[in-house]
Amino acid sequence: MPTVTDRPALARRLGLRDAVVIGLASMIGAGVFAVWVPAARAAGPWLVAGLAVAAFVAFANASSTGQLAARYPESGGAYRYGRERLGEWPGFLAGWGFVIGKTASCAAMALTAAAYLVPTAWEKPVAVLAVLVLAGVNLLGVTRTARTAAIIVTVVLVVLGLVIIGGAVGLSQVGPPEHLPAAAPDLGWYGVLQSAGLLFFAFAGYARIATLGEEVRDPERTIPRAIATSLGIVVALYAVLAALLLLVLGPAALAASDGAPLTDLAVASGWAWLAPVVAATAAVAAFGALLALLAGIGRTSLAMARDRELPAPLASVHPRTQVPWVAEIAVAAAIVVLVLVVDLRGAIGFSSFGVLAYYLVANAAALTQPKAERRAPRWLSAAGAIGCLVLAATLPITAMLGGLAVFAVGAAYRLLRLRVATRRRGDGERAGGSEPAGGPRLG
Repeated sequence: MPTVTDRPALARRLGLRDAVVIGLASMIGAGVFAVWVPAARAAGPWLVAGLAVAAFVAFANASSTGQLAARYPESGGAYRYGRERLGEWPGFLAGWGFVIGKTASCAAMALTAAAYLVPTAWEKPVAVLAVLVLAGVNLLGVTRTARTAAIIVTVVLVVLGLVIIGGAVGLSQVGPPEHLPAAAPDLGWYGVLQSAGLLFFAFAGYARIATLGEEVRDPERTIPRAIATSLGIVVALYAVLAALLLLVLGPAALAASDGAPLTDLAVASGWAWLAPVVAATAAVAAFGALLALLAGIGRTSLAMARDRELPAPLASVHPRTQVPWVAEIAVAAAIVVLVLVVDLRGAIGFSSFGVLAYYLVANAAALTQPKAERRAPRWLSAAGAIGCLVLAATLPITAMLGGLAVFAVGAAYRLLRLRVATRRRGDGERAGGSEPAGGPRLG
């Protein structure tokens, strides 16, 4: 497989603060405002147990990702790690699942954010406009991406802080409920694991830092620290919110919510004035996650194009802004088409499947690293890999089938491309006179 060796590099312009902010923007998206309802329906009063499982799997995956990023500080994340440590096929499948699955996620995210802000008739135009504006920000350079992400993250954290304060004040005034059911959920431990899968996807964006590894200063130190810091902040934030939602609303009311549990929390706490602010902030958070995700898909596409796994023009780097501008434009165009043609909000389970496959490859790659490169014990990478498999097994069957279909299409695409490349090489050899007179011999 040919690899591009003489390639324009991206500029290392991101410091620790920038990397942490991009990680936070990736994780604190619209999911934090909505994921609690399906998670509570699965786990009931054991919601915190589901969060703990999700946090452990995320910690194991983050440890493997940070360890690999320190060794391979390049664009591409698990695509690059899988290719270098496991071979071309695992790397390709990780990258393919990420690029295709997350492109669909971006379309769904844009539509979801627009739904918070405008009537139904205006959702698609606003979603398209948001994609174009955020892609434009990314095209201006990675520092503009980081600055915009910092503004969005600040706004979202302030509003979430108000929700937490309101919940705590309301709880101090009325006290906790007299009886909080402690029985296992109807689905048992399967329900806990299913809730863990849902919660895991709500804050699995820490890998976005690794996909931008080629643009981080002092990557061997900065990337692992940024991943650990951003993940720690988000897990702590989610733990506080989960506790307040269970204590103020209760498991039954939380599971029966209409999809806006943080708004319900604000109203139940006596801070009803905060409800419209929370709704608007959900859209802002979704746009922040979309901004970081666009950058991540563009960098993974760049890495794959360098290795000729995707069309070579996607590896183009702008000489002034030093961003993969062709890849960024191509990704934005694909998302706009998806937004205009189909509503993917209810049919992106395969993206969850792809994320788990992505981290499975990362953990498997980390397991192959020698002791001198290890920053985390080998058993933790093994636990992360097992966790990915377990959580994948709890996904709805439609999500698993959709994910397998995406990977099947990717495998067919690669096999076809390899066959075409082999045929072209053969034609070139024959044209160059490498074949004996009379043509190739058969048998």
